[in-house]
Amino acid sequence: MQAHTKDHGSRDLPGPYGRHLPDPKWPNGAHLALSFVVNYEEGGEHTLLNGDAHSEAFLTENGATGTTRPSRTLGVESAYEYGSHRGFWRILDLFEKQGLSFTCWAIGRAVELNPQVVDAMQSAGCEVASHSYRWIDYNDVPEAEERSHVHKTIDVISQASKSSTPPLGWYTGRQSLQTRRIVYETYRERGLADQLYDNDAYDEDLPYWVPCPSPAVAANASAQESDAPLLVLPYTLDTNDMKFAQTPGFATSEHFFTYLRDAFDVLYEEGKSGSPRMMTVGLHCRVIGRPGRFAGLLRFIEYVKKKERVWITTRRDIAAHWRTNHPPPSLPTSDA
Repeated sequence: MQAHTKDHGSRDLPGPYGRHLPDPKWPNGAHLALSFVVNYEEGGEHTLLNGDAHSEAFLTENGATGTTRPSRTLGVESAYEYGSHRGFWRILDLFEKQGLSFTCWAIGRAVELNPQVVDAMQSAGCEVASHSYRWIDYNDVPEAEERSHVHKTIDVISQASKSSTPPLGWYTGRQSLQTRRIVYETYRERGLADQLYDNDAYDEDLPYWVPCPSPAVAANASAQESDAPLLVLPYTLDTNDMKFAQTPGFATSEHFFTYLRDAFDVLYEEGKSGSPRMMTVGLHCRVIGRPGRFAGLLRFIEYVKKKERVWITTRRDIAAHWRTNHPPPSLPTSDA
């Protein structure tokens, strides 16, 4: 496997693998690993109730809304609440009925306001990972505050879990240049760095390793520790229901189903031809949880379940598989 020297101070256009991807050795010779991700964000968005200067204006049913008025937008709040009231349970019921598990990226503040969702998902065999503490742009957040948010999110999710299970996957989304380093350092401080996997990337069809993102940690670590890079599982913004709220994007459940099916078919055929891949489907409770959109998700699940040698699993299990079958190469330390 090639060494991968990517950090946030430079760009790696050749990529971790170049033209030829490694064989991921998916279980049972699967042609494709399929990961469903449910973003649980309701309550963690911009609102005066969270001390923000304005209401949320992103991924709403209201189209583009203003962000300058220092007042609550009750329609936006109510549309978000559909996600926690109904959309979440509709999605969970579907996966339980189909005998499938998903990974949830949970906003810490959202879990604080509705902690029952963590036990509900874990009892159904789903993974609860982290989407940071707030559903905001962390480029505007001071480093000390962002670090505090990382600690707080780990605590909130762990406390809501009956098994006290911490989130081992991390996805901020609108991350700062320091996010990956801060998250890594926080998990290392808690003795969890060897289980952490990062999702703040969109650049590959398979997981890959990056150098230790903390120069301070690498400088003070043993040779063995400095040779233990960070595992990245790339996410997606295209096979994602957020396109229902963007222009151009999906307008109907059929558009959503067709796009997911086409992406699946291409990746599945590449896997059958000897180069297995990973596919991710991004979901949001208030978006795909609406009945008219939900039908597209149901059709897609029914479609892929008819295919042979597809590993539908959580990202936690993909990360564990990758660590076992593709241990980290020796990589230079990130200078970011």
